[in-house]
Amino acid sequence: MDPTRIILAGGWVALMLTYLLGDVLRVFAGDSPPGELDGKPAAGWMWLLAAVVMLIPIVMILASLVAPAAPLRIVTILASVGLAVFNLAGLPYPGAYDNFLIVVGVVFNGFIVWQAWTWVASG
Repeated sequence: MDPTRIILAGGWVALMLTYLLGDVLRVFAGDSPPGELDGKPAAGWMWLLAAVVMLIPIVMILASLVAPAAPLRIVTILASVGLAVFNLAGLPYPGAYDNFLIVVGVVFNGFIVWQAWTWVASG
């Protein structure tokens, strides 16, 4: 298997775990009471949107391992840039830990984009 596929999958795992760490810390810090988003009761569609956004890295892990190289490069770059923009649009958050983790996530996004951009697929 092409090593870049494994590196991309690992990058998506790191990004997903960073998102999950931020979500867990946000709840434990009291910055996001259960059932609320941005201090207001959340509608069902908001939770669906959150699920879709969190599912992107999970889908990209699998895609990185099995999708054809040419479309994978494009989809990887679009998904990673899209998630970076989505997360940066929410800044600043109340907790310094959360802002820090968003920056770390954007660095991971940059790494993923760089890996996909410079990838020369073998065979």
